[in-house]
Amino acid sequence: MKKIITKNENETKKLGERLAKGFGNGETVAFEGDLGAGKTTLIKGIAKGFGIQRNITSPTFVLMKVYDTDSHGLRTDGHGSRITRLVHVDAYRIGDGQELIDIGIGEYLDDEKTVVVIEWAEKVREILPSDTVWIKMKHGRKENERVIMIDK
Repeated sequence: MKKIITKNENETKKLGERLAKGFGNGETVAFEGDLGAGKTTLIKGIAKGFGIQRNITSPTFVLMKVYDTDSHGLRTDGHGSRITRLVHVDAYRIGDGQELIDIGIGEYLDDEKTVVVIEWAEKVREILPSDTVWIKMKHGRKENERVIMIDK
């Protein structure tokens, strides 16, 4: 497990940009952390790393948003496949993973051209691929500091 401490929102977004550069094989990234821990902020950085220019907001009420990546931000993996979509899921208001299956998450999980990021992923653990990347976030000692633990 890798532990990273960011000192402010900008550092958290920059970390997300760097993480995006390492994704290229259809990863599922599960986020855990209290309200206000910075999950959406880190995801905004991941989106920017994929060249997505749209304003990223947490899909709390719609559950899932799908963004097309911009060709300038695409990552090519060893097999030449490219990430073409970022799927942002917020599981805060759902009871279990079946609700996500019912709205179509299955078509995106394990798609080598899609990175799926899920906030409150502990609520849907049962539907996630075994190779899911887990990111746990919590408040640091200072107001804007965040402690981020990444388990690949």
